[in-house]
Amino acid sequence: MQGFFQRYLLLYRPLTSKLNDLLKEYDLSYSLWQIIFYVKKKGPSTLVTISNYYHIEKPSITRSVHRLEKKELMEQIPGKNRREKIIQLTSKGEVVYQSCRERITRLENQVLKDIPEEELLAAFHFIPQIRDNLLQERGKNR
Repeated sequence: MQGFFQRYLLLYRPLTSKLNDLLKEYDLSYSLWQIIFYVKKKGPSTLVTISNYYHIEKPSITRSVHRLEKKELMEQIPGKNRREKIIQLTSKGEVVYQSCRERITRLENQVLKDIPEEELLAAFHFIPQIRDNLLQERGKNR
């Protein structure tokens, strides 16, 4: 289906901008939110696992985590060895997560209104498959 990626990219930019506006009140950006969301969803995590999940270079994740630590939203906990950095949400991070999650849910409901539930469910299932296909293709080209 030609034009699918173009349609997706036309959605991506305004959505990211809207999320950045929503998160600005908390002195966060969407890229910082992604880390908070991941750690909330998966639990205490290493920088490497977050980096691998989002396919972002580890130094970028490290810089973002330092910013979250300065905001007292993340903290380090001891790992198996001294070189392994494991992070988790602080109690302040939990409160900020919950508040942001509620606002993002309201935004989701607002922008997804009038779309039939079966179509939303289909997208909910096929979008991860597209990601998996892209990542498999990426692995073949290495």
